[in-house]
Amino acid sequence: MKNILVGLMLLVSFPAMGATGPEQLVRETVESVVDELKANMGTFKSDPQTVYEMVDELVLPHFDFAAMTDLALGSYKDEVGAEQKPEIVSEFRQLLVRTYSSALFEYTDQELIFLPMEGSEAEGLVTVRIEIEQAGGFPIPINYTLRLGDNGWKVFDVSVDEVSLVTNYRSSFARAIKKDGVDGLIKTLQERNQE
Repeated sequence: MKNILVGLMLLVSFPAMGATGPEQLVRETVESVVDELKANMGTFKSDPQTVYEMVDELVLPHFDFAAMTDLALGSYKDEVGAEQKPEIVSEFRQLLVRTYSSALFEYTDQELIFLPMEGSEAEGLVTVRIEIEQAGGFPIPINYTLRLGDNGWKVFDVSVDEVSLVTNYRSSFARAIKKDGVDGLIKTLQERNQE
């Protein structure tokens, strides 16, 4: 879990850069996030709310949380009513923001290596790949899957050490829905966000 959190801290900020390609977008973002962490870690640790605010402000415009929620729901997405969907997206988004915020505290100045991008910008689907060097251990691979839509490139899945963030939540979503239905999933997400 710690490896996943270390990787997730890189998701904090995707700045608005017009026609910037996905690889450049990720590279510039990661570099700016690392600079922010180095300059303000003391503030973040003494006032965790500042981390939530930063993540909330910088992440939300650049992630497709509706698509991430659909992927996490898997085959159950057709069971979600029109009035339930916005609630699930909102609660899932809040859960992910909290996860990203926690991940910031795991960063300890590891070296980042940018690997060649996979996929095709022309086809609108790419995977931007990074490795985080670990002292005395194997590098942690992080893959950001982005697609091009009407509002530019958006992240819709992240894999850390070959574990998909969305797939990781899919099993817990399925368990909650099997046990207590879609409303039970919403309640479970709300409870986790209250912790």
